[in-house]
Amino acid sequence: MKKKLLLATRNQHKKRELQTMLADLAVEILTLDDIPSLPEVIEDGASFAENATKKACQTAALSHITCLADDSGLSVDALGGKPGVYSARFAGPEADDDKNNEKLLSLLEAVPEEQRTAAFVCAIALADTDGNIAVVEGSCPGRIIREKAGNGGFGYDPLFVPEGYTLTFAQLEPEEKNRISHRGRALALARSVIEQYMETQV
Repeated sequence: MKKKLLLATRNQHKKRELQTMLADLAVEILTLDDIPSLPEVIEDGASFAENATKKACQTAALSHITCLADDSGLSVDALGGKPGVYSARFAGPEADDDKNNEKLLSLLEAVPEEQRTAAFVCAIALADTDGNIAVVEGSCPGRIIREKAGNGGFGYDPLFVPEGYTLTFAQLEPEEKNRISHRGRALALARSVIEQYMETQV
């Protein structure tokens, strides 16, 4: 029987990425869409790790299911680390990917190529129903290009070229992106914790 792991999001892109990364494990991944009664957790932390921890702990306590939560975003050097924890709502509370990308490009319009460095960062927290919590963090350095390229991925993927590559996250094959991405690197660190949960949880 597969163990249940609740992903504290309604983002189906993240669910598909996680399913791909954990395809070899006997785990059934649920999202908040599978438990509509669960409330959204307000992300008011000052860091990705704080937000991930809060989401994982509160969702595990309310659902009585071991929960994995991530908080991730883009940190742009020329913008002092912004959009950071506000990546999903950079252009406002109702912003979508297109509006966020437009704002980023606008702010970086006068920034020369050598100063367009950035990094995607992902913190993953795993909380079980006994209150145990583990947090890991992964990052992927790169640069921001001047116009969107590629139709894959989501968020800022069409603008981000990872270090050592010439293609954006949105142009890379999903398997390659997962291998080098911030979330992929964080999940690689989290795998041992997930495997331990599968061994010990009834």
